[in-house]
Amino acid sequence: MNSDENQGPRKAVALKYDGSNAPRVTATGLDELADQIIEIARAHNIPLHEDPGLAFLLSQLELGDEIPEQLYFVIAEVIAFAYIVSGKAAEHAATRKAT
Repeated sequence: MNSDENQGPRKAVALKYDGSNAPRVTATGLDELADQIIEIARAHNIPLHEDPGLAFLLSQLELGDEIPEQLYFVIAEVIAFAYIVSGKAAEHAATRKAT
């Protein structure tokens, strides 16, 4: 997301991670479409992470593309953040201990 008009259009990118493959791009948008992506995420209690540089890089990918290997580490940090703020980190840890 990018709200500073001096830095270009606002961007939003949505990713889907199924736990087995690399995360995939499921939506990208500029300005009004970016706002809609953000609204939908908020309506579904999906954690948001603001990083204009990362949004720019991810917005270069096509819908359905897996994230490139060069972004694995930073995306892993974003996913970990999302798990923590959504309370899924403890749930995920409990599931791993049970198996």
